[in-house]
Amino acid sequence: MNEPGIIRKLSEEVVNRIAAGEIVQRPANALKELIENSLDAKSTNIIITVKSGGLKFLQIQDNGTGIRNEDLDIVCERFTTSKLRKYEDLQEISTYGFRGEALASISHIAHLTILTKTAQDKCAYKASYENGKLKGPIKACAGNNGTQITVEDLFYNVVARKGALRSPTEEYTRLMEVVGGYAIHNSQVGFTLKKFSENTDLKTAMKSSVIENVRIIYGNTIARELIEVEILDANLKLSIHGYITNVNYSNKKGILLLFINHRLVDSQAIRKAVDSVYSTYLPKNSHAFVYLSIELDPKNVDVNVHPTKHEVQFLYEEQIVEKIKTCIETKLLGCSSTRVLYTQARLPGAAQPRDVADKPTDAAKTSAAHMVRVNPNVQKIDKFFELEPNKTNQPTGDNASDVVNDVDQQQKIPSEQDLNNSIVKEPAEDNKVQEKWKQYTEAGQANITYVDPKDSFKTRTFQYQRIETKLTSVKQLRLEVENNCNSNLREILANLIFIACIDCHKSLIQHSTKLYLCDTTRLTEELFYETLLYDFQNFGFIKLSNPLPLEELFVLGLNGSTQNSEQDSELGDTGEMAQHMTQLLLSKRAMLYEYFSLEVNGEGELLALPLLLD
Repeated sequence: MNEPGIIRKLSEEVVNRIAAGEIVQRPANALKELIENSLDAKSTNIIITVKSGGLKFLQIQDNGTGIRNEDLDIVCERFTTSKLRKYEDLQEISTYGFRGEALASISHIAHLTILTKTAQDKCAYKASYENGKLKGPIKACAGNNGTQITVEDLFYNVVARKGALRSPTEEYTRLMEVVGGYAIHNSQVGFTLKKFSENTDLKTAMKSSVIENVRIIYGNTIARELIEVEILDANLKLSIHGYITNVNYSNKKGILLLFINHRLVDSQAIRKAVDSVYSTYLPKNSHAFVYLSIELDPKNVDVNVHPTKHEVQFLYEEQIVEKIKTCIETKLLGCSSTRVLYTQARLPGAAQPRDVADKPTDAAKTSAAHMVRVNPNVQKIDKFFELEPNKTNQPTGDNASDVVNDVDQQQKIPSEQDLNNSIVKEPAEDNKVQEKWKQYTEAGQANITYVDPKDSFKTRTFQYQRIETKLTSVKQLRLEVENNCNSNLREILANLIFIACIDCHKSLIQHSTKLYLCDTTRLTEELFYETLLYDFQNFGFIKLSNPLPLEELFVLGLNGSTQNSEQDSELGDTGEMAQHMTQLLLSKRAMLYEYFSLEVNGEGELLALPLLLD
């Protein structure tokens, strides 16, 4: 006779590890919990560093309020939180976290380290955790305001879970989806995602906009087709705001970013409603981009229905879904008049198109390599200049047929007056740059040669591992550029169509249905300045084939200046000046090499110039 099994109470370690497996299913779940903690701490800038898809190394750094030193003892224990006191508070919860299980769960399946500093503390504090407990004493150290959490060797003690995960590349893609979703919803917060010791893959500015972040993360193809949607209902205590793509955009993989009370969740009912509306307008198996932020009365939302908070339940779901469906359908109906449909008109006098039967077969078609590619979106400058008609050649009476027969020849031979009326002036000397360069390539300067820009890539050498600058002054200048950025001008420059150059300093550009006169000189200066800031310490090198003596270069430069000759004579001998300037550069050559990619050897010879000058 079979005996019944004995019921035993599981140990605390087993319980915690089982709970951790439910909450943290993959690196993206851990990152989601950490981002929500940073946002709850009122952070305005969040930096995420990843290695091996987050399995080997996952670090998040913010500039929020930080964690108090006296709370570090229990911060990784289960059910410890600063956002909830009693169960009734859960009905009006307005923060992301509430259970206090995120850090505890991560510490049971990974090595967790916390570095934090509050505004009141004089220094930062660092602590390491394992299985929810401190591994050692809390150490005081240097650090910025905010919190830095490092997760290493995720799932090191759960071999089955780690083996079931996909490749690091796919896990990194999931991490980008999580960061991208929160970056779009929290456009006032700056987000940065990068791989360990590699370039930044995703970066959004602080105080940005939803459309601008969509452009950065998903591309301009989606951003330029967005339509704003908004729903307000006092009876349901409902507020919805978002952006959807119009009927001109479609993709096989649909994107639905759904936030309910600022939580990134998924709702099958809303997803099906959105797909049903778009199925009328888009091709089969095509989907749209939809971002919706739904705000409900916290009393009507139950957030505690899923271990990872991936799903929520709310009251009046059918009425809310129907309102969303109606709003999207109304917006799509209103934008149907702007749908882009390309047609080709037959010019007057052109031959009739051949019948379908006369069309060549696939074998007789011209190869794509021998065809001319034409973009119908590009307009020609001729459209913006009206040519005066020749009144003496107006067709009258029987002579009309003769004029029609000669119309092709008249169009092929423009008059001299028409050419003079054009505001586009060609330079008088086509080879001005080459002629100017020849005066520097005399005998004695045979080492210097003119390099055509098209061939200049042959002299370039790149430093593939990008260096992240740590200078506060450079970061402050970058922040000033981002804060002073004009969103309207950035929108115009991001979607412009180049028309033509007016002269050396001005050009015509088109944005939407408007034509703008652009000061290219000032734009180029600003572009060079911002490139200098954001590529600081990463300019690359133009290696010289033969080293050039700096002292001789200074002498040539001082002797070649014809202006202010009296002032030059007062300064002293040019040889002594060149020697002094050479010694000054030699004393700074380590800084010039590290910061500005200007390489000078110890003998005072120039070896490389920054690639930025090309």
